[in-house]
Amino acid sequence: MVTDHDHDHEHDHGHDHDHDHNNCHDHDNHNHDHSHGHGHHGHSHGPVDYNRAFAIGVALNIGFATVEAIYGYLAGSLALVADAGHNFSDVLGLLLAWGGSCLSKSRPSARRTYGLRSSSILAALFNAVILLVAVGAIAWEALRRFSDPAPVASMTIIWVALIGIVINTATALLFVSGRKDDLNIRGAYLHMAADAAVSAGVVVAGIIILYTGWSWIDPVVSLVIAAVILVGTWGLLRESVDLALHAVPAGIDPQAVNAYLASLPGVTAVHDLHIWGMSTTETALTAHLVKPTPGDDDELIAIASKELHERFAIKHTTLQWERDEAACPSGGNCDDHLIL
Repeated sequence: MVTDHDHDHEHDHGHDHDHDHNNCHDHDNHNHDHSHGHGHHGHSHGPVDYNRAFAIGVALNIGFATVEAIYGYLAGSLALVADAGHNFSDVLGLLLAWGGSCLSKSRPSARRTYGLRSSSILAALFNAVILLVAVGAIAWEALRRFSDPAPVASMTIIWVALIGIVINTATALLFVSGRKDDLNIRGAYLHMAADAAVSAGVVVAGIIILYTGWSWIDPVVSLVIAAVILVGTWGLLRESVDLALHAVPAGIDPQAVNAYLASLPGVTAVHDLHIWGMSTTETALTAHLVKPTPGDDDELIAIASKELHERFAIKHTTLQWERDEAACPSGGNCDDHLIL
C-alpha cells in the first residue's frame, strides 16, 4: 500500500525502496500514519503523536519526582528521596525512547544510508538494561532490609505510592496501543507499567504494615515486584538484542517468506535471503531469486514487493535475479546462505 509517507520506486535491477521523509514534527501532524509492526501482518493503526505522549509522560514524571524529593527531604524520609531518584531514572528511560523514536525518522545521508533508524533499537536495548539495573537495585535493597529492617512511615508511603500509581499508570496508558508494534514504545510502556506495579506493591505493603506492624512484608513485596519486572523485561532485552544483531524480527517466519518467494512464477530457487529490522518498526529484506528464463521481471518484482509488504510487513525489499543457479552473482557460494 502506498501512502504519502511511502513512495515506492521499482527499478529495472529489482530494487524496491520506500523513501521515508518523516521527522518527529511531521509524524505528529499526519492523522493517517500507518505503522507496520514486526510480527503483524497487515496494518495497525496506533496513536499518531507519540511525541505528545512522550512530552506528557516526561512532564508528569519530572513533576512527581521533584515533589517527592522535596517532600521526602522535608519529612526526613530517605525512602521517599530514594524513590524520587528512581523516578528521575524513569525520565531518563522515557527520554531515551523519545530520542530513539525521533532519530529513527531522520533522513538518509551519504554516510548513513539508512539514516538513524537503528537508534530506536539501541533505545529499546538501553531501556531494557536500565530496567534490569533497577531490578537489581530493588532486590539488593530488599535483601538489606531483611537484615536491617527500617521503621516505615506507613501512611506517608501509602499516599505517595497512590499518587505514583496514578502518574505511572497514566503515562503507561499513553503507550499501551503501540507496545505490540514498536519495541521502542514497548520499552517505554514497560518502564512505566513496572513503576505502577512497584507503587501498587508499596501500597499493599504499607496497608499490611499499618495494621499488623510486620516490617518484613516490605522487602518480601519488593522481591515479588522485582521478579515480575524481570520476567517482563527479559523479553524486551532478548528482542532488542536480536534486532541489534540483525536477527529476523519476532513474528516473521523466514520459512514462510522463503516459501512465498520460491512460489513466484518462473522462480526455481531462493538464495542469499536476509531479513532484518532496520528499526523497531521497519523490516528489510534482500534475496537472490533463481529464474533461468527472463520474462516480465520488473512486474514480478513489483508484485513480490507489494505482497511482502502486505503479508509480512516487510517494507524495504531488494530482490536480485540469478539466471544461472550454479553462479552466485555476488561471488562465493549462494548455498552458504540458504535457510534450512
